[in-house]
Amino acid sequence: MAATGAKPLQKSDFSVVRVNSTNQDFDFFRPWAKKSPRAFHGLGAVLSGNRVLVTAQLVANHNYVELERADSGEKTSAKVVCVDYEANLALLQPSAQDFLAGLKTAELTLDASVGDRVNVLQLESNDALVATPGPITTIEVSRYQLENTAFLIYRLSLPLQYKEGSFTTPVLKDGKLAGILMRYDPRTQAVDVLPSPVIAHFLKDFDDGHYQGFPRAGMEYAPTRDPQLRHYAKLPPSGGGVYVTEVVRDGPAARSGLQIGDVILEIGGQSIDQDGNYDEPLYGRISIAHLISTKSFAGQMIPLKVSRDGQVQNLDLPLSHQAGTDYVSEPYVIDHPPRYYVINGLIFQELSKQYLKEWGGDWQKQAPQRLVYLDRYQSSMIPTGRKRVVVLSQVLPVASNIGYEDLKYLIVTKVNGVPINSLDDLPKALEKPENGFEKVEFEDFPRQIFVDANQLPEDDKNVQESYTLPSLSRLE
Repeated sequence: MAATGAKPLQKSDFSVVRVNSTNQDFDFFRPWAKKSPRAFHGLGAVLSGNRVLVTAQLVANHNYVELERADSGEKTSAKVVCVDYEANLALLQPSAQDFLAGLKTAELTLDASVGDRVNVLQLESNDALVATPGPITTIEVSRYQLENTAFLIYRLSLPLQYKEGSFTTPVLKDGKLAGILMRYDPRTQAVDVLPSPVIAHFLKDFDDGHYQGFPRAGMEYAPTRDPQLRHYAKLPPSGGGVYVTEVVRDGPAARSGLQIGDVILEIGGQSIDQDGNYDEPLYGRISIAHLISTKSFAGQMIPLKVSRDGQVQNLDLPLSHQAGTDYVSEPYVIDHPPRYYVINGLIFQELSKQYLKEWGGDWQKQAPQRLVYLDRYQSSMIPTGRKRVVVLSQVLPVASNIGYEDLKYLIVTKVNGVPINSLDDLPKALEKPENGFEKVEFEDFPRQIFVDANQLPEDDKNVQESYTLPSLSRLE
């Protein structure tokens, strides 16, 4: 049954295809293995150029993606031609080149605003295309699937027929694509829509022939509503501006000359209020994150007006995208397995947010707090030159590592006196044992442990056989 208020549409009004994806996530507690496969389903919007638009979460860690036409039941495999997990968008292309022939392609509408009525599309089990209408109640900048990304969101409130494991549902305004459903809470009937301005940025970047990704400023800021803070920053009692609290090392803001303690008054000629909002003609007051990440592109230079110690200065912000692999603790590790190295049952891994998320939805409280802290404040807490944080994550108990079996979540600093700045440093460091022992040093207690280097080949073989490990390392 369709949701209350849903109305049937003619398939000629708007073309969608079913998207079926078999996904298999990697297990970061057992980095040599994968978790059980799961099936996900969604509706893809048919675009020009023989492409289908879906959310990235639908195809994350996929083994197989299949497209199915609702009008004929015809199926074909598909490949992901572009994916951006930060913006939660992906483009698919059918293996059969004529698979989408005859289907109407979607046009984007970029003028949606609060109060506009939109339709959320769904396909019934009998292939009837239905639309559930509802108004846009809020437009704001909010978090997407990844904690470190925030983009524009349309919020709706309406009842939908929802199935677990279903993602990607086109949202129309006046017959044009206004966005795609990203999240739905059946309890509150709250709908988060990934909007067309973000989609348009994604498509334009891809169509240029070299996809760069959404730019970031590389800074964090705080409001200046506190009169004492404004007085400290030598600002007038009234007026706008945000106080810079963090500047990412080697990021765009750092390259512009922006400093902690600066107050940003304007970006791109737009005045900023005390909360970090500017006046967007279509949406009203909205976060400057929209101006930086969606209305601008990587490679652009945006002028800044800042107050530093009470003096106004002009800077140029060179926008760029920071890929996930450029972080010391990667914000996401998707579509490729985690790296690891096993020595006599001691499992060494690299810190990432994906690893921390293995502690569940409340990972920020449940995961080891030292590691959560390092991930959160990596720009300022992790020394320059360290590519990754290597962690002794756990120990697989065997007779040869008695006494070490309870060690876990320890940050590795050196092996045999060699600084460990990533897992790539381990193999060479292990070639130089000290007095016949591999010496591993940590930031915390125990400060160091020792492994018999002469016995290590036999011990490693025993560990691999005892725990049926396919390999003792993955560094590629």
